[in-house]
Amino acid sequence: MDRRREVSPVNPPRPPVSVYLRSAAFWCVFFVSTTFFGLLIAIVGWLLPSRWSYGLARIWCFINIYTLRFICGLRWRVEGRAKIPTTPHIFFAKHQSTWETMALVMLLAPQVHVIKRELLRIPGFGWGYRAMDPIAIDRAAGRAAVEQMVAQGRERLADGWSVMIFPEGTRVLPGRTERYRMGGAILATETGVSVLPIAHNAGEFWPRHSFVKWPGTITVVIGESIATVGKTPDEVNAEARAWLEATMERIGGAGPCAARQEPVRVDQSG
Repeated sequence: MDRRREVSPVNPPRPPVSVYLRSAAFWCVFFVSTTFFGLLIAIVGWLLPSRWSYGLARIWCFINIYTLRFICGLRWRVEGRAKIPTTPHIFFAKHQSTWETMALVMLLAPQVHVIKRELLRIPGFGWGYRAMDPIAIDRAAGRAAVEQMVAQGRERLADGWSVMIFPEGTRVLPGRTERYRMGGAILATETGVSVLPIAHNAGEFWPRHSFVKWPGTITVVIGESIATVGKTPDEVNAEARAWLEATMERIGGAGPCAARQEPVRVDQSG
């Protein structure tokens, strides 16, 4: 008999009433702050330099991340903070939650996000996001979407911005991995800009589509910059993926919504 490990579906315990109440308090702050800053940036963002609009968005991120900390008890720690670059990079981050979309704005250099175009249609949030000039792509456009991202990404990098990419393209459940898409690696190899891999376990405390925000400590790990000059997109993706998935295996399992790893018997008698 041989044994291997299999990921079981996330099935968090039933939260106590206090966690529900604290989560409700957070959502009140989140909706008020999102409406206020979304409208503010939408109204005045077009008149301000893009860095000023970004600064307003960063304040919004601070408000919500620290509301999570002080109301919901959701803290964070960072490994490898000294590796955070000061020059434009292409960030390859794992995507499990909404938490990292705000927290990484706080932690890293000024950045533009590659997002799906539908996000710009969300009232308040989308209006403010549009004023920050993200790289908004139509994911159904296939190769044309990649070409659009590369063209716009090259411009943003030349202007001194870093580019944030979630290479799996969507939020992924803890313990799961999706195919790493090629767009970010193509941008990196065509521009020669280094890739910074970023792992975290935020989805174990704030799962996707979840009302509840669990207390605990999220771990964020900053990797070594990956040089891209002379490499193919496949090589860049493979190097980033190897580090990210190995790091996720190391830091996973800390939160109440972590995937369970269970032994599975494999009969080799036949």
